[in-house]
Amino acid sequence: MVKLFRGMLKYMRFVVFAILVISCKSTKVVRDGALDENLSAKAIIRTHYQNQVGFKTLSGKMKIDYSDGESSQGVSVSFRIEKDKAIWMSAPLGIVKAYITPERVSFYNKLQNEYFDGDFSYLNNLLGTELDFNNVQNLLLGDALFDLRKSKYSASVSGGNYQLKPKDPMVLFKTMFQIEPKNFKVVSQQLSQPLKKRLLQINYTDYQKISRWILPQSVAIAAIEGEKRNIIDIEYRNIEFNQSLTFPYKIPKGFKAIVLKKDDL
Repeated sequence: MVKLFRGMLKYMRFVVFAILVISCKSTKVVRDGALDENLSAKAIIRTHYQNQVGFKTLSGKMKIDYSDGESSQGVSVSFRIEKDKAIWMSAPLGIVKAYITPERVSFYNKLQNEYFDGDFSYLNNLLGTELDFNNVQNLLLGDALFDLRKSKYSASVSGGNYQLKPKDPMVLFKTMFQIEPKNFKVVSQQLSQPLKKRLLQINYTDYQKISRWILPQSVAIAAIEGEKRNIIDIEYRNIEFNQSLTFPYKIPKGFKAIVLKKDDL
């Protein structure tokens, strides 16, 4: 699981902190929707934000499978979210814990007596790109990583979904978003850095309805750099909304800090 966190930190320039949120075995899978080929990009984006999930807290369990092409591992963890404020997860017996807030990214590992603790501005300076708590939260809730309302997009239809591409693409990064027509949630989002042969692909395989909330059933994340490929698959179970939650987290004394170098990211 430590390797999982290291892998996520390595690809944070693409917003690959794949921690947390959503799902339930007994929920109804949401499929199919009437697609309007004449719908404008503005209307698609407006409806996407109108349908964002509104809740105070979210908790449950998730199964995470991780592979880097040489080895793979799977782990079940507990997670808790206070919307817009905190993301917390814990492996069995608290062997590994992670805690993310708008100001802080932190995890520790009792097996190796080590920890990482830093803020987003520190990572942004290292990585040369903007990253914040909302990017992470959006990734896991099935929302667009970045605020689509701040740029102009062209809309087309691809594979039964709406596809959005920026009219004025960034020089160093390329982005693409696909949104399903029934609930206007993201089914795929892609960020790439062609000059450095880097790609982040995030796919949401089916959505489910839990009470009045529409949430992803699973998330598949592929982070590619040259010939290297990291795959993270997440399944969500036993979801509860708006419960009173605590977020116990304290780095044990005597642990060694993990120092990230540019070459490691």
